[in-house]
Amino acid sequence: MASFEYGRIKDSGDASKLISILSQCFMMAPSDGEVYMQSVGIENFRIIRQNKEIAGGLAILSFGQNYGGEFVPMSGIAAVGIAPEYRGSGAALALMQSAVKEIHVEGAPLTALFPAVQRLYRAAGYEQAGSFCNWEITTASIQMGKPQLPLTLITEEKHILRELYEKQARLHNGNLNRNEFIWADIGRSKDAQQYAYLIGNLDDPQGYIIFTQHRREPNDYIHIRDWVLLTPLSIQSFWAFLGGHRSQIDTIRYRSALVDALTLVLPEQTAKLKSSTRWMLRAVDVKTALQKRGYPQNIQAELHLEVQDDLLSKNNNKFILSVANGSADVTEGGRGDLKLDIRAFAPLYTSLFSPSQLQMAGKLEATQNAIIAATQIFAGASPWMADFF
Repeated sequence: MASFEYGRIKDSGDASKLISILSQCFMMAPSDGEVYMQSVGIENFRIIRQNKEIAGGLAILSFGQNYGGEFVPMSGIAAVGIAPEYRGSGAALALMQSAVKEIHVEGAPLTALFPAVQRLYRAAGYEQAGSFCNWEITTASIQMGKPQLPLTLITEEKHILRELYEKQARLHNGNLNRNEFIWADIGRSKDAQQYAYLIGNLDDPQGYIIFTQHRREPNDYIHIRDWVLLTPLSIQSFWAFLGGHRSQIDTIRYRSALVDALTLVLPEQTAKLKSSTRWMLRAVDVKTALQKRGYPQNIQAELHLEVQDDLLSKNNNKFILSVANGSADVTEGGRGDLKLDIRAFAPLYTSLFSPSQLQMAGKLEATQNAIIAATQIFAGASPWMADFF
């Protein structure tokens, strides 16, 4: 069996080798790989060695992720790359399992990633947990009149944007509590001038929009880099403002939920889902993840869980989840009325799939009373993220 060594980048030689591997894996210039490593922070990269040679690596980023109105600490895995000559050797799985163990030691109860393929990450305990969707709409189809709120071009008041974003993120399961890497990426535009508009009065902002404009054949388009809309008037003003670009712009591109409530106010069903993929999540500490999550305010319920985790023995246990007034108490033990492995725990926890759907798919076993309790406890809109890492 192959022997691997997992650890941090030790010197410039390690860094150069990993940049070379990632540049080949993601088909980018080495100079772009160097810029990416600097933006992420060299201290956040990990490498896997076989016979003292670097076989690949990844980055670990610290976030929070909203579930039920509470930001749960989450470690995001990014830039997973294995040199072609080491593929099939077991290096990728060893890298992922080692990263999961490190995250467990460091104390984050969740870890998430965007998969190129699912098989590897499922072997490490990850499962589908939420959506990442790209939408498109023609400006000619946005017939919303004039904005009912003022829109003000801003350049300096960036702290306001962060405050508004956090309010919105707490309303949507899966949205990130962003770190500096994400905010810097939003603020960075390589090929076009970026514009930021506050929606509403400066002393009472109700949202914002950040976008770039692009000339492309056959259709010029606006790319919305980020948006926050906290009131019905802000949604109307958002669409009306974009529709006002119809004389120069053909198409609007933006990210939102799989079932996008913004489209409900449009006169026709002209917004189209252009692409959708699912990010994956793994619980690293089941007990803590359940304790830190928010829950529906108007329920009082108890669920007896039994979780199987072949990698982290602490999770391989029975738990009693008692929910009241929007928060939870979790103790070890109980009857294990709902049985599932660590993979199936992810979409249950995030509310991507209902307990009945997971049961139908053969991903859990449960009594009828346990299904009813779990349905109440994990009720919520389908989780999504607009940020890619």
